[in-house]
Amino acid sequence: MKSSTRFSVVGTLALAATLMAVWSASASRETRRVGTALRIDRLAWIAGDWETRAGGPARIEEHWTRPAGGTMIGMGRTVAGNKTVEFEFLRIEQRGDDVYYVANPNGNCPQTDFKLTRLSDQEAVFENPEHDYPKRVIYRRNPTGSLVASIDAGEGTKSQDFSYLPIKK
Repeated sequence: MKSSTRFSVVGTLALAATLMAVWSASASRETRRVGTALRIDRLAWIAGDWETRAGGPARIEEHWTRPAGGTMIGMGRTVAGNKTVEFEFLRIEQRGDDVYYVANPNGNCPQTDFKLTRLSDQEAVFENPEHDYPKRVIYRRNPTGSLVASIDAGEGTKSQDFSYLPIKK
């Protein structure tokens, strides 16, 4: 092989490796997908006391602890008039390199597990394609300080959104 041919092959490989490293670094800043270790600490932005203020007949609350000991503990309730009409025990937990959202609606057993499949600084997507409904639970943090929780039947389906604001104490 001529030295100029060898240089162009080595140069091309070096350029390709550099481009792949730059692409990989920029992709990891935006969203992490399955296959990389996900840490529950990156979900600390969900912690707090949240409520809907849509002025409808019911008020929905969610309360989340900060990440500690590999878990975040949550609860939700829907109050209509003077009555709790629905409640849910929740947790987000670290399981090895994976994170799961675990729901017990109305305290029912067994629980339903949703695996964290996408995570950015503003969004967490938990999925369980085997579950009847919902198949996905999504939390989004808005720049305004609000939190939106969505449930749907999978990618590309209509979602049901719940917009929360911090509870004023």
